[in-house]
Amino acid sequence: MITRLNVLLLMVLLASCVYLVRVSYDARRLFAEIDQAQNTEGRLDTEFERLQTEQRSQATPLLVEKIARQKLNMRTATPAVTHYVVYERAASNVTAESAVATVLAPASAPAAGVGVGASASASASASASKELR
Repeated sequence: MITRLNVLLLMVLLASCVYLVRVSYDARRLFAEIDQAQNTEGRLDTEFERLQTEQRSQATPLLVEKIARQKLNMRTATPAVTHYVVYERAASNVTAESAVATVLAPASAPAAGVGVGASASASASASASKELR
């Protein structure tokens, strides 16, 4: 009877030793993964800060304008190349179609920095309301 108990205790001891070795191995493996993940995090944080700094330096107005001129062939808007579109609220008896016709009607180009004059918009509104009648 005592020998059976000793054999049973020996098997339980061996099983607990194997379990202890396995748990220790898993703990070391997980610690190595955590350390590797922290190193990756530090590297990514450094790269993110570098990219933010690079983005801030490239977003300056002078650099944006330079790239727009050189690569995109853009130029500064001047009154000579500016097309003015006028939209005004139509009267209650004017439909949306006549309002669009009013906006798209050819008009003389206004002076630099000045919108369409009141006389031109008044005559356009009057012609739009006549079309409805």
